[in-house]
Amino acid sequence: MPDPATAAQAADAAEHISAIPTDFVGFVKGTWEVWADGGWVMIPLAMLAVFIYFEATALVMHLRRTRLGKTPKHVWEQWIDNPEEGTGHVGEIIRYVLKDGFVSDSILTRISAVRQAMIPEVNQKIVLVSVLVTVAPLLGLLGTVIGMLTTFKGLSVNTGQTIDLVAEGIRVALITTQTGLQIAIPGYIFLSIIVRRRNEYNAFLASLESSLVQRATRLRNAQEEKASA
Repeated sequence: MPDPATAAQAADAAEHISAIPTDFVGFVKGTWEVWADGGWVMIPLAMLAVFIYFEATALVMHLRRTRLGKTPKHVWEQWIDNPEEGTGHVGEIIRYVLKDGFVSDSILTRISAVRQAMIPEVNQKIVLVSVLVTVAPLLGLLGTVIGMLTTFKGLSVNTGQTIDLVAEGIRVALITTQTGLQIAIPGYIFLSIIVRRRNEYNAFLASLESSLVQRATRLRNAQEEKASA
């Protein structure tokens, strides 16, 4: 014969499972209820999340338009001899840098101009997004502290339901911490992607600069040997 306590626990578990929303409307309703339980701190968290992912997505798309991954080194090295064949952002850079021909000083100046036009702005936005991503869990922790203070204030009034009050207060207080972490963790992933693409762009400019300067040096030496002969 089954234990009545065990049967009651099984019935409670079945009722809890059946209460979990499985349709979209129920999911949205449940999410909204959890969000509302988090208190006023959820509003700045939502604004922070929108700003972080807007800036991070825009920065990723901006760096992605350079299409460095689809332009391997052996391809753009061929464009050095025929700049008019270059396509996309890389082709534009090569044509701009070689506008005055294979002159070392001109090459260095123009490569530096390209780097200054792209990298400082990217670095500034990386710092901004990094600060905001760091703020997200701290803001969530602030909501948790506020919730815990409210819980302790409620405990000062003896209602005879201390355990239930503490459990519910902690649950509500931890909502903001969870939300802050949910915002911050994908944000750090975005940042790693952005930093990797920034480093790839820097590496491309350094490699292009080295190839062009070497080509200019060989041409100058050849011209000097021809003139001396």
